[in-house]
Amino acid sequence: MSTTTQVPDPNHPLLPLARAYTSYFTPKVSGLENLPASGPALVIGNHSSIYWAPEVWITFMAMMERRPTEPTFGVAHEILLRAPFLGDSLRQFGVIPASQEAAAAGLKDGGAVMVYPGGDWEACRPWTERGKIDFAGRKGFIRLALKLGVPVIPAVANGGHDSIFILSRGERTAKLLQLDKLFRAKVFPYTVGLPFGVAPVIPQIPLPATVDVSFLPPLDWSTEPGDPEDTAAVAAHYESTVRTMQTELDRLRAETPNPVSAGIKNHLAALPGPLSGLANLL
Repeated sequence: MSTTTQVPDPNHPLLPLARAYTSYFTPKVSGLENLPASGPALVIGNHSSIYWAPEVWITFMAMMERRPTEPTFGVAHEILLRAPFLGDSLRQFGVIPASQEAAAAGLKDGGAVMVYPGGDWEACRPWTERGKIDFAGRKGFIRLALKLGVPVIPAVANGGHDSIFILSRGERTAKLLQLDKLFRAKVFPYTVGLPFGVAPVIPQIPLPATVDVSFLPPLDWSTEPGDPEDTAAVAAHYESTVRTMQTELDRLRAETPNPVSAGIKNHLAALPGPLSGLANLL
């Protein structure tokens, strides 16, 4: 499988929509200089807030900003890529299927490829686990990086999972509905919020939590080829990667312990004239 080299298009119709959408979450990006300005790079992130996932768009647009003339790819579930109109538009924007084959092709094209190893399992974790990195033991990104010898750049996000209250992943419901066979999904999340109260899957209105994304330096094991079949090495690299990202997530949460309050304050501060003073009330 081959990708089509995707250099960001500043006139792509999704870009202004994405900027308008992410502005709701008053994003802050740091450490972008850690992402190589050219050449292949595997960007790994922690996934949040089910379908809203503001960290995905924030991270992807930051990558485009850092590498304006270089190929940039993000992976997505095939359900999105099969959707009428949306699927074609996402592909034109640099979105590729969430598979090792597609990611490898993007890296071989010299692209920066953004992946979320935890997938829907992490994105649908309960709200009480919002401060936890959970890749569910998925090590495919480790093997891919070792095989190709590309730098792995963690992009750790905080805040998105505070924006929506997930009660449960709904694993039993997903199993009962055989979603794994139909859509490769092991979750059927239940949330509580507006306008539907307690509801399964149906999108609720997200709270305006501020989202911080921190790009970390390349992981020390990732810049040279290795043996992707070395089970012990793969496991060790996985544990060290999760530990590194968890440490950064802990730091971000200590810096912004209440992302919803911070987001509301940011929106108030942006109001015109004396109305901005309302931010001081929080």
